[in-house]
Amino acid sequence: MTALVPPAVTVARRGPMLAVLLAGQAMASMDGSIVSVAAQTIRDGLHAGSTAIQLVVSGYLLTTGVLLVTCARIGDIVGHRRAFLVGLGWFTVASLLCGLAPNAPLLVVTRVAQAAGAALLMPQVFSLIQRHWDGPARRRAIGLYSLVLALGVALGQVIGGLVAGADLFGLSWRPVFLINVPIGAVLLAVGPRVLLGSGPDERVRLDPAGTALLTVAMAAFTMPLIFGRDQGWPAWAWVSLACGAALLVAFVRYETRARHPLLDLAALRPRGVKPGLVACWIVMGCYTVFLLTLTLHLQSTLRFSPLQAGLAFVPYAVGFGALSLTWNRYPRWLRNALPVAGPIAFAAGAGLLVLLHRDQWHPYGAVPLLLLAGAGHAAGYSPLIARITYLVEPRLSSAISALNSTGPTLTGVTAVAGLGTVYFAAPSSAEGLLRVVAAVAALLVVGAACALRVTRARRGS
Repeated sequence: MTALVPPAVTVARRGPMLAVLLAGQAMASMDGSIVSVAAQTIRDGLHAGSTAIQLVVSGYLLTTGVLLVTCARIGDIVGHRRAFLVGLGWFTVASLLCGLAPNAPLLVVTRVAQAAGAALLMPQVFSLIQRHWDGPARRRAIGLYSLVLALGVALGQVIGGLVAGADLFGLSWRPVFLINVPIGAVLLAVGPRVLLGSGPDERVRLDPAGTALLTVAMAAFTMPLIFGRDQGWPAWAWVSLACGAALLVAFVRYETRARHPLLDLAALRPRGVKPGLVACWIVMGCYTVFLLTLTLHLQSTLRFSPLQAGLAFVPYAVGFGALSLTWNRYPRWLRNALPVAGPIAFAAGAGLLVLLHRDQWHPYGAVPLLLLAGAGHAAGYSPLIARITYLVEPRLSSAISALNSTGPTLTGVTAVAGLGTVYFAAPSSAEGLLRVVAAVAALLVVGAACALRVTRARRGS
């Protein structure tokens, strides 16, 4: 078992190390939505068809979803520090190639390569936090990590709108990708000096059969969720979904017997971990679909520009950030109550916002409700994932990191596919948004019930 690095050794390097880790995570998180905002500009600039643009936007999410678990395990094999730096370098170079792409097919290829780099670096962030932080310091680090993870999508919309609309240096859409290059270069220069590593685990091997089974299962399950709705849910989508679900079940059963499991299911054994992860996934999935449908409504019905729609979520970001950065200072009884109260507050804020402002946006009324929803989101995620890491041994950090990264991806694409269909099937955008938020509120109540089970769990139980 690889032990935690003693806090006395790491205390002077925690700040710079966390800054590098979170900056890398921020780039990877934002790159999904930052491109979505610039999609029309890319289409016009490259004279690309709708299929190519859809692959540029959705291929990133598909690739990361397929590779996250495998890449988390690679971190165990080669060392989390090394895997993070390789993933960061890969992501940076691929971003440069995306920005220089002369045509749509090459942009699709380089975009998939960029996603592969993101999939390699992202799970290492959480693994390194769990291994090198403990106690109150870990809670603070996870609060910051949660802030970056959840708000990356919203910030990507704002930055994408600014960069694409500014036409920097006459480069049109290209700075959307090229902005990652100087940031990545700085992180690659600083990272080797400040990042601590735990070294590779020589007992771990990458299981080719398990890797192949999971890759096919994830691809079969996520492809129809990403592309099926736009094609009217053809027969192939339902067949692929069924095959993907069956293969995921087969993968879980295989992992219980594998000599070198790709995903160590021992991480799920402590009491409270499974319902806790489900609660985290629900909260993140609800956020994804709420953000998407409200953004669509603001632009299609209330005539917001992409940048205005992104800026409308600033109060949400403030609420999320304020609670993410302060919850660890609260009394223990209040910290234990937050994961249950958070989803309820999220549901109340989102529900009242849509009920009162779906036909006409009143900033003074919308801002406090967005603050409430953002704070509820943070309360329903940050303290809960910190609790889960406490319940699980550090040697299983890569498994929890994989589940924490892959779960929200799956719930996000599932929510967007299912509730997105509900939204577009409604007679109006306002009615569709109301139906979506009603479903989101119901799911958040389920998430609160799952979180309640975690607050009663004890380490080692």
